[in-house]
Amino acid sequence: MNKEKARFNMVEQQIRPWSVSDPDVLNLMATLPRELFVPENQRAMAFADLSITLPHGQQMFAPREEARMVQSLEIKKTDKALEIGTGTGFTAALIGSLAKKLTTVDLYSDFITEAEQKLRKLSLNNITTEIVDVSQNWSPSERFDVIAVTAALTATPAPFIKRLASGGRLFCIEGPEHNRYARLYRKNNADEITSTTLFEMDCPALITQEHKPAFVF
Repeated sequence: MNKEKARFNMVEQQIRPWSVSDPDVLNLMATLPRELFVPENQRAMAFADLSITLPHGQQMFAPREEARMVQSLEIKKTDKALEIGTGTGFTAALIGSLAKKLTTVDLYSDFITEAEQKLRKLSLNNITTEIVDVSQNWSPSERFDVIAVTAALTATPAPFIKRLASGGRLFCIEGPEHNRYARLYRKNNADEITSTTLFEMDCPALITQEHKPAFVF
């Protein structure tokens, strides 16, 4: 496989046509080694227009979904960001490349361990990783300008919205299985919330140590 040709085609044939025009996002998708974050037995599909199956019943977004998510968050170099669901670490690499600081958390220790190794290879030293079950009264002390929840929610995202700073943005996927949509929430300086439906997508629901199908705070 000619990786650079495949990467170029991914950007030009999948990502740009899917309403991604932010030059910083396009540059990241064209330069970050996505294949590094794809499980070795699926690396031949690193640039394909499909999701990648991961252990624990999880999945890695398709490239165009990753790009649209990051573009929608409008990440600035002064932003503090939080990711719920580290997975392979590629989304963390995208967000961490744009934000001032990123905290990424996951329930599964193997995801965190492997992601840490890959993020270190890219010298993304502004990313902090934690093994966390967000249903177990987890309450970070700070508020965030950007929050990305990379597993589907079947209940309200209100507990995450509470963690947004004024002017903050939250990306999440909502709805029942096979009828899920990516949504963006914004909190203005008066702490008023607005939301926009971005696109249809399906992915596994956020789970906890008790294997509950929905997020419970």
